[in-house]
Amino acid sequence: MPRIKKGKRGSNKCSLRHEVLQLQLSAKGPLSLKVGRNGVKGESAASDDELASDVLSHYSSASESASVVDEATGGGGEPVDEQTAQEETEDKLKQCIDNLMDKSAKTRRAALDSLGGAFSSKLLYDFLIERRLTVSDCLERSLRKGGGEEQAAAATVCAQLCVQLGGGDEGEEGFKILRPVLSAIMIDGCASVAARQSCARALGMCCYISAAEDGEDLVKSMSHLESVFTMSYPNREGTLPTPNAGAPGLHSAALHAWALLVTLCPASRITVLLDLHLPKLQACLESSDVNYRIAVGETIALLVELGRDIDREFEFEDSDTLCECLKGLATDGNKHRAKNDRRKQRSIFREVLHYIENEDFSEEKIRFGVEGIYIDSWMRRRVYDAFKEVLESGVRHHLQFNPLLRDIFGLGPPLILDSSVKSSKISRFEKHLFNSAAFKARTKLRNKVRDKRADVM
Repeated sequence: MPRIKKGKRGSNKCSLRHEVLQLQLSAKGPLSLKVGRNGVKGESAASDDELASDVLSHYSSASESASVVDEATGGGGEPVDEQTAQEETEDKLKQCIDNLMDKSAKTRRAALDSLGGAFSSKLLYDFLIERRLTVSDCLERSLRKGGGEEQAAAATVCAQLCVQLGGGDEGEEGFKILRPVLSAIMIDGCASVAARQSCARALGMCCYISAAEDGEDLVKSMSHLESVFTMSYPNREGTLPTPNAGAPGLHSAALHAWALLVTLCPASRITVLLDLHLPKLQACLESSDVNYRIAVGETIALLVELGRDIDREFEFEDSDTLCECLKGLATDGNKHRAKNDRRKQRSIFREVLHYIENEDFSEEKIRFGVEGIYIDSWMRRRVYDAFKEVLESGVRHHLQFNPLLRDIFGLGPPLILDSSVKSSKISRFEKHLFNSAAFKARTKLRNKVRDKRADVM
């Protein structure tokens, strides 16, 4: 997927206000300023006070959007400050990359945490495109030789790196390097549970982004993920195995990653997966771990949704038993479960039950900047949740500016807004129609790619 190169970002709100005030008010003579909790107050004449208020008002609205800041720094000394800040950021990132090769495990771990925070909160495509192989090699070294905590952190950074590079040749190149070691750690029973869980999540995300048109990598990744979560399936006698410590979390991560990749499969493959996994997953609703039960319930709803997309008359063979089980979980009041667990479980399984019985989905809107997306299907929820798990609080920033996420959710190129455009908002209904039309168009395009993958699978 072609990447849209992003411009450099402006400085922060406080420095921007301070510099602009100095430039705008210098011609008026000395002005004593007091910085208070509610803004900047002048002690000079009323005209200067009004001028300061006007300047702050304009640049306060501009600084809310990075795109507006880019436009606002066209003159004066701001471009120099912006360039300096950019250079300082890049110097710190270069030092973090160097520290990934340090002998000290503590230093390497700190570098991974710093890179993870930067990859989550910023767009660094231009910086990383020249260093992607170096970073990939360092991450591979941490995965192969690091301890459990270092492996878990490195796997998370692998997923974030793929989000930064996007689905083009660069992202695919990195995935080819990292996929074997991610898979090896995930299926290694002797490895740290936290590392295996993080590798499962990273494998699903990297494959979703970078192997969208490669059926062979998709099949291998799904097979490895299946080998993990199917360990929770009932045995021949129909009895669920007793999970080891940490196993439910690992099974949940692998199942969620697998469900994400199922959305890429062609119709012929989905039909096979429905027959193979739905009966086993229904049995796993009796698991003793609430989070794994929830992961299973969400995956069942997703598989049923995909089945109905293929055939509107699709119906699960044992749907009556399934609905009875879902009703029990949606009204579970067992006192031996934690109160928060009961509340969370009832909420999720009410949604699953309503969809299975009536095809009713509880729509959710995610806002970011002046935009928003509607989560109006189980597939769309699984995709959004997967990116949220990897990017955490930075997911909204990436929805605003990352071409990869904007393409996946049908948002188009990143918006460049000024104050007049920002104040002119379209209605919620119009946004919903636009998002729905864009998502349908993208689904049709992905279906064409699925047809190509069907020959491989």
